[in-house]
Amino acid sequence: MPINQHQPITTDIFQQDWVLASNNKGKLSEFKRLFAEANLNVTIIPQGELNIEDAIEDGLSFIENAIIKARHASRISGLPAIADDSGLCVPVLGNAPGIYSARYAGEHGDDAKNNAKLIADLQSVRAQSPTTAIKGLFVCVLAMVRHADDPLPIIAQGLWQGEILDKAHGDGGFGYDPLFWLPDMQATAASLSASDKNKVSHRGQAIRQLLQQL
Repeated sequence: MPINQHQPITTDIFQQDWVLASNNKGKLSEFKRLFAEANLNVTIIPQGELNIEDAIEDGLSFIENAIIKARHASRISGLPAIADDSGLCVPVLGNAPGIYSARYAGEHGDDAKNNAKLIADLQSVRAQSPTTAIKGLFVCVLAMVRHADDPLPIIAQGLWQGEILDKAHGDGGFGYDPLFWLPDMQATAASLSASDKNKVSHRGQAIRQLLQQL
């Protein structure tokens, strides 16, 4: 599909293609399943298929970065855009890694290094209180803009509470999923099937909330 920076703004967003402002393969896979389940009468196009590079995420919150990414993709494509900004917050670390989750160890998207750094940063906490579970919170904020200068972005947020392990378990998922323990399910996020994860995850919650607003 050609990119048209001068495409007229329409009021019916359900008669257009939408751009998904992400090049993260794990996120794209989850979005594809979740939007397929929603049965929307639109086509979701990953920004990579339109040769749109990642936006510069210089916001200080998940919400700011989600809006930045959505506006960036919409401005280049001329289409409505949805953006996700998500990450893991660990209260005992001052809610780190937070918005820097994907580049916590310095290199963007290196899951193994990010997980290793998180385990290392929590060693002193575990040493002081070895029997106390370390709480963690997955956060997902979705922003949708009808056009690049939309003054009223649609915002949805999902929160997923769990505990942080000191060793990885499970072969599925991505990011910090192997360290994210769910006491009620007796499994890590990486041990869940894609279907089960979508039912309870932060991203699944946010997408369902976004669809309700639409």
